[in-house]
Amino acid sequence: MPKTTDHFESLFTYAPISLWEEDYSGIKKFFDELRAQGVTDLNRHFDKHPGDIDSCMKRIKVLHVNHETLGMFGAASEKELLANLDKIFRDEMRGHFRSELLTLWSGKINWAGEGVNYTLDGRPLNIRLNWRILPECIDDWGCVMVAIQNITELKEAEARFHHLFNHAPISLWEEDYHELKELFDEMRAQGVTDLQTHLFSHPELVDRFMSLIRVLDVNQKTLDLFGAPSKEILLENLDKVFRDEMRQHFSGELMDMWNGKLAYERDGINYSLSGDPFNIHLDWRLMPGHEDDFKWVLVAIQDITARKKAEEYLRYLGTHDVMTGLFNRAYFEEQIQTHSETQSLSIIIADLDGLKQANDKLGHQAGDKLIRRAAEVLKSAFEDEAVVARIGGDEFAILLPEQKDEELQKTLERIRPLIPINNKYYQGPELSISLGGATRRKNEPIEKTMMRADAAMYEEKAQHHKNLNGNGK
Repeated sequence: MPKTTDHFESLFTYAPISLWEEDYSGIKKFFDELRAQGVTDLNRHFDKHPGDIDSCMKRIKVLHVNHETLGMFGAASEKELLANLDKIFRDEMRGHFRSELLTLWSGKINWAGEGVNYTLDGRPLNIRLNWRILPECIDDWGCVMVAIQNITELKEAEARFHHLFNHAPISLWEEDYHELKELFDEMRAQGVTDLQTHLFSHPELVDRFMSLIRVLDVNQKTLDLFGAPSKEILLENLDKVFRDEMRQHFSGELMDMWNGKLAYERDGINYSLSGDPFNIHLDWRLMPGHEDDFKWVLVAIQDITARKKAEEYLRYLGTHDVMTGLFNRAYFEEQIQTHSETQSLSIIIADLDGLKQANDKLGHQAGDKLIRRAAEVLKSAFEDEAVVARIGGDEFAILLPEQKDEELQKTLERIRPLIPINNKYYQGPELSISLGGATRRKNEPIEKTMMRADAAMYEEKAQHHKNLNGNGK
């Protein structure tokens, strides 16, 4: 059935989107006058004559609006709406209206963009606006169809999510990995199947991959964490943030991406802009819908420096004697088990002489001081490969992997002169230590080696006791 004029009028009137029929012929005449005056750059003209933007706005004639428009702007009738256009088109509208005018000046007959209008009671509306000069009015711009969509709720939702991102209590990074993905695809096409082996042969590729990441946005917590006054300064100095130790955990990240992981977590090291290192926990997630192009990645970074220090302290407490700083008995026994198959090793047992007498005569503080002095002597006598431990109240043990018998005797002779040297620097009771050592015999249980070292120590302790008694002390 042929469509009647009433039918098309009904389509306009009851369309579920705000529709405006407008007349831009006044703007067309104004533009013609400007061109006749020699104006060629409208943008520059508006810089010098900003009032002409308002003048153009007033030259628009609204001919007709539909029911959706009345509801959107809170007007009871078309007459009320048309009488109050100055309340609708104001303030922020000048920004996008300038863009519309520049579009018309360039010869285009349609425009789409976003802006702000106002309801008759003053409420701002975020809008998406589309207009087109109708074909029959190309010459004089006398009929323009305008469609306005209320996107206020969408903009409010975007603002909420932006605030959630920007004010999240964790460092967030939006990143683009598509160039990295393209290099992956290129390498696969060249026949690379084992990325780990390939990176081992071409370590410079790690830096190349790193350089292909594009940071799109960061939040305020990120600026605070890295000590950056602005996003611009942070992004200009990413080479100061991601360096040194980061290459190691980034290599692991590359392996995860290569193997198809869409999310992973890792610990690592980053640096603030002032150069201070801090421990981080990184959560990397490829956002849904970007599995093929890697164009949107969300990275969350937590500063776990305090946690790492606490963990290290707990590990220290679990393996060290708090009074002396030496390893404790539990750690020493663990190392004994670790070296249970090692055939070439030596063990030294050291026992502090006279601790009970010092405690009885001078108090436990004096005894504790002697214990710390004994530890000081033993620590100074050994390199890092030796395990020096306090295994009892006044008893110490040293595990020396890969040390043979002749080396053991030299080690014992290196310790003994340190004791009188220590006595020169401390007042109070003299430090005296009995020492005994043993080297493991072929196929001998390590526990028996330790018993022989203990027996040798007691022989020296007996000699010390005899010497003291012989001197009348």
